[in-house]
Amino acid sequence: MDIQTVRAAFYKSIPVFAGYAVLGIGFGILMRNAGYGVLWAAAMSIFIYAGSLQYVGVSLLTGGASVLTTAITTVMVNGRHLFYSISMIDRYKDAGKYKPYLIFALTDETYSLLCDGTVPEGADPHQYRFFVSLFNHIYWVFGSVLGNLLGGVIPFSVTGIEFSMTALFAASFTEQWLSSEDHVPALTGLISTLICLLVFGKEQFLIPSMIMITGILTVRKGAEKK
Repeated sequence: MDIQTVRAAFYKSIPVFAGYAVLGIGFGILMRNAGYGVLWAAAMSIFIYAGSLQYVGVSLLTGGASVLTTAITTVMVNGRHLFYSISMIDRYKDAGKYKPYLIFALTDETYSLLCDGTVPEGADPHQYRFFVSLFNHIYWVFGSVLGNLLGGVIPFSVTGIEFSMTALFAASFTEQWLSSEDHVPALTGLISTLICLLVFGKEQFLIPSMIMITGILTVRKGAEKK
């Protein structure tokens, strides 16, 4: 294990800490209010590790949802990750022992940190991506456990807590825009999302926009290779 690589991965992951800690605390509080203790909160964050799905999962648990309902809901909520994975195939295909965890830990925020493909000079790319993913995972588990513990002794209101994720995405987008000379992917994402939002509405726009973005960038990549 290269200490320099671990340090670089930690610094890269710091922007995610604020969002994950706050949202993790919110999830932990919801779990506590639903009657589930710290072991449940920790287990869900360790083995499921899907922020939005975990929030929905609280309702599924308390509502006694069937296995079929849970499966369909999971696909609908996390379907966007299929498109993230497509763009990371080349980077992850030779990751060896790191590959299973890298696939499991590819959340929205981890993707936003790793999608540009940059790796510190001299660092093993797979080890670097592994530790970025691991630090983010630790932040989420920490927030979930802390929220569950605090929720048992201090009353909290989680109204508006979801905005912290929006702020995190905005910060990640701004950082990538400033650090990259190629703004075509970013503009493609913005314009495609806006079009799909207008056409499909705020409840249905996400998956169509991801399909549109993936299609456009795939065509662009093929044209560049030619």
